[in-house]
Amino acid sequence: MSSKALVKDYMTKNVISVPPETPNIEIIELMKKTGHDGFPVTDDNGCVKGMITAFDLLLKNGSQTIDKIMSKDVIIAQQSMSINDASRVMFRMGVSRVPVINKKGRLVGIITNTDIIRSSIERTTPNKVNNFKKTLEQLYGIKAEVRREKVETKLLRPTQDKVYADELEGRTYELKGGLAEPTIVVKSGERFILIDGHHRTVAALKLGCEKIDSYIIDLGKDMVLGVERTANMNGIHDFDDIEIINDDQHPLIALTEPIPKSD
Repeated sequence: MSSKALVKDYMTKNVISVPPETPNIEIIELMKKTGHDGFPVTDDNGCVKGMITAFDLLLKNGSQTIDKIMSKDVIIAQQSMSINDASRVMFRMGVSRVPVINKKGRLVGIITNTDIIRSSIERTTPNKVNNFKKTLEQLYGIKAEVRREKVETKLLRPTQDKVYADELEGRTYELKGGLAEPTIVVKSGERFILIDGHHRTVAALKLGCEKIDSYIIDLGKDMVLGVERTANMNGIHDFDDIEIINDDQHPLIALTEPIPKSD
């Protein structure tokens, strides 16, 4: 994806908005029900008039409805705004969410810090994919194709013998929040060989996800890769063969001070 990714490419489109005359108690119940701590306030035409947050409900007095306590000086983004510009504004203003409007000024979505991070992840992943694609082409003398689509998790053939419980927990959190970057898969013949994203895939399987977002490098022919041979030698044929390491941290994680062992 290019650096010109737009807000509309990453915003959440199904946004809950509320009218200004909504009673405070209804907002509190809505927050309990949805888990969200803030909502855009819109008029009958869908135009943004403010934001109501848990902060407003807790610290402001003077009304039983949200029209008097909502924040009215709200930063709003156009859906055609670049994601880079939006991230700079959000960082500079110290806000975690921004309502998104169309050319008619009507609410069409909301962009959050999580969306900004996801956009950064997805724009860097293609470089990794293209570098691996070039390596395969040079190594095997072929011309591969790349596409992005969801792959059935049950079709993926793992090539890694272990995953770490702490990173698995992080990947589970990312998947639930829609933040996980796509896996990298090589299609050789009818096989889908998982190259990068074992923690994400194991997390997806544990969450019951039938498909996972992936970059597929299609070789256009049936070839046995070196990583497959190594996996076969190590007895790794499906995800049940992968060991989950619980008593150690991922090797990329370091502590500033070692945790003292109990006697």
